[in-house]
Amino acid sequence: MCAVPSELEPLLLSHLKKADMKDLIFFIAMSSVIILVSSHVITKPTSHGFYRFFAWEGIAWLFAHNFRYWFSNPLSVYQIVSWCLLIYASILAIWGFVYMQIRGKAKLSRKDSSLYGFEKTTALIDTGIFHYVRHPLYGSLLFLAWGICLKNITLPLLIVCIASSIFLFITMLIEQQENIRYFGDEYKNYIKRSKMIIPFLL
Repeated sequence: MCAVPSELEPLLLSHLKKADMKDLIFFIAMSSVIILVSSHVITKPTSHGFYRFFAWEGIAWLFAHNFRYWFSNPLSVYQIVSWCLLIYASILAIWGFVYMQIRGKAKLSRKDSSLYGFEKTTALIDTGIFHYVRHPLYGSLLFLAWGICLKNITLPLLIVCIASSIFLFITMLIEQQENIRYFGDEYKNYIKRSKMIIPFLL
């Protein structure tokens, strides 16, 4: 390993400190938005949205630190796997959201203050992407987190990514219980014939 010339060390440290400060400012900006849109669930630990909030914060932290590596070493194995995960995350998110709008029959009359308006579906969706996976939107967040993490893997970011993944799985499990309470046996049967986030596997 080549030693850094002593006269360049102050400049290098200054550059690193500026980069860290930009990352922090970027994270604070994203975190402020997340807190704002999650204000209705932050105090409700029995809601799936409570754990989704922490997953979002973790993903924001990952993005704030790794966005500058988005296109670095484009042919590396990590980047190729990262892009595969990000593409799959995009497919899940778009396909899932569209089908929720088309098939979900969301109604504000559904009494659950922890849900966003588009989440207040009154019809069980089991077609399209929902025929294969029950949680395409949260699955997309999971693959998004790992796709971002792989852009530049460090131990602290890996820990954040694992923590975000755990929060997302908790989110999905609690949402399933909420759906069972609302849809009853229909949703229990749906669980038996579908996977959580990966068709035919998981």
